[in-house]
Parts: sequence; structure tokens; C-alpha cells
Amino acid sequence: MEHFTVYWPLDVIDDLRSANDQGPIKVIYGSIHSRMPSIVSIKEGDIVYPVIIFQKHLYVLARLPVEHKEYAFHYLLRELGQQHSALIPDGYALECQDMAGKIYYWTNNCKSYNTIADVPKGMQIISLDEQVEKPHQVHQEPFNCCSEYAVWGSKGSLIGPRLFPSELIPELRFGPKGKERPLILQEDGSILAQSLQMTRRMTKETAKIFEELF
Repeated sequence: MEHFTVYWPLDVIDDLRSANDQGPIKVIYGSIHSRMPSIVSIKEGDIVYPVIIFQKHLYVLARLPVEHKEYAFHYLLRELGQQHSALIPDGYALECQDMAGKIYYWTNNCKSYNTIADVPKGMQIISLDEQVEKPHQVHQEPFNCCSEYAVWGSKGSLIGPRLFPSELIPELRFGPKGKERPLILQEDGSILAQSLQMTRRMTKETAKIFEELF
């Protein structure tokens, strides 16, 4: 079991507050874009902590033990009823409708087909009838396009800012096994935000400090 942080932009927190979404947290996404970094290194059995930096302070927002990992596309269609701009895996075609009401079929690598007959044989077509929005919490929607994977579980914590003790920040270590390093700090001792704006694996000693917040 490994422990990871993922960084959430501040506007995501504003959206959660506006919707009064306090969890419990159910899912975390990773994309191919830096705004919502890849979570390809996270596996079932790991624990993930979304974090933010606000007014130079580190806050831990939630704790999610990962019970399952799958393509975001599959999670979103099953749990939310819509694709929400997730990447489409190989072998699938999404039936879509443009502003004029014309039907077309969208697949991976930004390929589209005008008729169902044009869709390569063997592809599973997700019809419009299967794409019906289901009730869900705001945090279950990816906050960026091109989500690739979703990690989820049933034992997530409530979502809310938990102030990380500033005196413990110099003790934190992140990185691949054998290459763990402290966070980059600015002259005033605050964390350089760029050093957390990615998916970061933490050491067991660092994980113990995070666990004490919950």
C-alpha cells in the first residue's frame, strides 16, 4: 500500500462550497493535462489525499482508500450517466448529437463517423438512450476534460479543509522509492505550489503524519 497526494485547484473548492458538497469523497480522477494530473501510478489498495495551498498554507481536503481503479469513461457512464468529456477507451464509440440534431459517432483519438455503418466493426456503441444523467455529487464530476482514470471507494472521508501543521512541513518527503525529497520551500518557509501540483507518492513516515489528520 502506498500513499499519494493529488493537487486540486482553488476554483474546484469554490464549486464544492457553492454546491455544499462535503462528501464523503467517492472518486478522484486523473487526466492527461497538468491541471488534473495523471493518477496512473495509483493502484487499488493505495490511499489518496487531495490537497490545496491557500494563502501559503497547506490544507488536506480528504482521504480516499482506493478500492477500485478503472477508466474514467466507464465510471462516469455507470455512476453519472454521462461521459463528462472523459477519454474514450479503445473499442468504444459514443453516439452524439450536434446543435442541429445530427447524429454522429465519436471514438478515441478524436475520430468521428457520420453514420453507424461507418463505425468500425467490433466497436461497442454507447447509444444516446444510455447517456442519461444520474443524481450525483459535484466532486464526482471531473474538473477538467480528458480524464483518463478514476480511482474510487466506499470509505472516503468527508471533504473539508484540514490545516496541515506548518512546523511539520520540513519533515515531509515525496517521490519514487529511493528518490524521496523534501518539498521546495520559499524564503518565508511556505511551500512552492509547483512542488505539489502533480501526483506525489509519500514515504511511510510522511503518510503517518497525514493519517493523524483523520
